[in-house]
Amino acid sequence: MADRVTVIGWDGSPLTAAARSALGAATLVAGAGHHLALPEVPGRAERIRLGSVALAARRIAAHRGTAVVLADGDPGFFGVVRTLRAPEFGLEVEVVPAVSSVAQAFARAGMPWDDAQVVVAHRRTLRRAVNVCRAHPKVAVLTSPGAGPAELGLLLEGVHRTFVICEELGTDRERVTVVTSDKAADHTWRDPNVVIVIGGPAAPSGESAWLAGGAPSAGVRGWALPAADYGGGLGEGETEPLRAAQLARTGPRVGDLVWDIGCGSGAFTAEAARFGAAVIAVDRDPDACARTLATARRFGVQPQIVHGTAPHILEDLPEPDVVRIGGGGAAVVSAVADRRPERIVTHAATRDAAELIGRDLTEHGYRVECSLLQSVELDTRAWTEKERTVGFLLTGELPDRNP
Repeated sequence: MADRVTVIGWDGSPLTAAARSALGAATLVAGAGHHLALPEVPGRAERIRLGSVALAARRIAAHRGTAVVLADGDPGFFGVVRTLRAPEFGLEVEVVPAVSSVAQAFARAGMPWDDAQVVVAHRRTLRRAVNVCRAHPKVAVLTSPGAGPAELGLLLEGVHRTFVICEELGTDRERVTVVTSDKAADHTWRDPNVVIVIGGPAAPSGESAWLAGGAPSAGVRGWALPAADYGGGLGEGETEPLRAAQLARTGPRVGDLVWDIGCGSGAFTAEAARFGAAVIAVDRDPDACARTLATARRFGVQPQIVHGTAPHILEDLPEPDVVRIGGGGAAVVSAVADRRPERIVTHAATRDAAELIGRDLTEHGYRVECSLLQSVELDTRAWTEKERTVGFLLTGELPDRNP
C-alpha cells in the first residue's frame, strides 16, 4: 500500500509550499492531462491519467511509495476524496485544498452563494438537478459530459431562468457567459463548467443568512395550513386533514417533480413546493390558475402553472415523481398511471368511485391503499360540531420505480 496519499486541489493559482513539497516527494502522480503537465510533477514519478477514481485508488493502494492525486478545485467538495477514503481501499489521505469551482463561479458573477443550492448533474441525475433548478431561485450545477448547459436548458422548457456559465475556471481558456435558459442549447460548451441558474423570487437583500442553501419552508411554521392562511375558499379536495394526508403520502422532497392536477386554490402546490420539490400545477379553470399564482407568491415559491384540461394537457409535461390528483376521475388517474410516477394520490367522494380508481391503479401495476377519512371541526367556545367532512383517500405506489 502507498506510504502516503496526498490529494492536492488546483484552482489555476500557483501551488502552495505544502503542495509543491508533496509533489516533489511523489513516486506516483494521478490527475487529468492538464494536471500531469504541471512543471511541479517530477519526471521520475509514475503517472496515471485520472478517469475512474476507483480504478486509480486500486492502483494507488498497490503502489509502494508516495502518491499524489491532483484534482480541480476543492477535492473534498463533490470531489475525489470521498472515493479515495472508501474502506475497501484502506488509504490514509491528506488533503491540500483549493478554492472550489463553485466558489470561483460565484466570485466571477459577483454574487453571494450561501443561499444557493449546489447539485451535481450526471446523465443519471440530470432530471433531478433540473427539478432543483425549477424549484429554487439560485442553484449551482456542477456539470458533466452529456449533462451540461444545453441539456439543462432543454429540460427547463417552459421555465425561464438565467444561466451564468463558467467554463474551464482557473485556466487560460476560462470563459464566463450569461444567457437565458432557452438559448443555452444554441451553443457548444467546453467541459468542465459550472452553471449558475438564477430565477424566481429572491430573499430580501437585508435578510441575515444562517443556513447554507436556505430553508425551503422559511417564514412559515407548519404544513397542511388552515384555509385562512390561503385567504379562505378552499375546495372540497383541499381541506386541511385531506391535504395533510396527501402530503404525507406523496412525501415531496428536493429533486422531485410533483404534478398537482386540479390545483384549485394552490394550497397543495404551495406546500409541496415549500418542502423543496418542483411543482407543476394544472387546472382547466383560469381563475384557479390565478389563485394558485397568488398563493405561490404569498409563500415565496415558484411552481410552473399550466392552464389546460387533463388528461390531454399532461402529454407534453416532463416526467413526474409523484402526482396529486384533485379532480378528473378515473380517466385522469389512468392517464397519469401510464406515465409511471412513483406515487399517485387522489381522493373519491363515494366507495364506488374509490373502487373504480383502485382497480385502475391495480391494473397499472400499482400497490393500492385506501382509507376512509372523517374529520369533524368543533367550535371550541361551545364544543359543538361546526363541520364534518368524509372522503376516501387512495394511494398508488409503484413497487419497482427507482427514485
